[in-house]
Amino acid sequence: MNILLVEDEMRVADFISRGLKSEGWPTEHAPDGETALELLRDHDYDVIVLDLMLPGISGLDVCQKMRARKNFTPVLMLTALDSTDERIAGLRLGADDYLPKPFDFEELLARIQALHRRSIAFQSGAPGDHLSFRGLVLNRESMQFFVDGKEIYLSSTELGLLTLFLSNPDKLLSRERILNAVWGIQEDPLTNIVDVYVGRLRKKIGQYGNHISTVRGTGYRFG
Repeated sequence: MNILLVEDEMRVADFISRGLKSEGWPTEHAPDGETALELLRDHDYDVIVLDLMLPGISGLDVCQKMRARKNFTPVLMLTALDSTDERIAGLRLGADDYLPKPFDFEELLARIQALHRRSIAFQSGAPGDHLSFRGLVLNRESMQFFVDGKEIYLSSTELGLLTLFLSNPDKLLSRERILNAVWGIQEDPLTNIVDVYVGRLRKKIGQYGNHISTVRGTGYRFG
């Protein structure tokens, strides 16, 4: 797994790089947003670990620019800010997950692995290259999603959630199962992250959002 680490604090960058390399993961370091965007033009990575607060181009700007280029590499954003607004802004601009500083290194590894697993699953194209429901079509090989023939951008987390729904029509999916399948989380993180992403997905699929039903106190059903 090739990783791009975008971090301006050299002490932190050195610590993370050495830890990732010790796991056998080749890691390239960019000290600022401009360097990161240059590397992303010429190289492919499996996961990007992106600091929010960077000199010059911020982490939010880097994320927005790479998504505008149709680069859908999973992004784990690091932030020292305990701000819900900042996290929401990053998610809306295409970040796939957030990890606040200071963090436990084992959690960093687990989140990187979870993002990579989801990315591999989307690109595998199995079983079947397409999942569909009425006017919704998800091409699992190209990771393109269409609503009534119009391509709609989804983050890798949103794609994971949509894939789970399309693969389990009319089945009741508990929040615990969704957390495990989409985020790789084995226990309740005591947040409403599932509800937030279901709400975002409902908006993006337009009129078909009504087909995601809330089962109060349990989870969701699609169909």
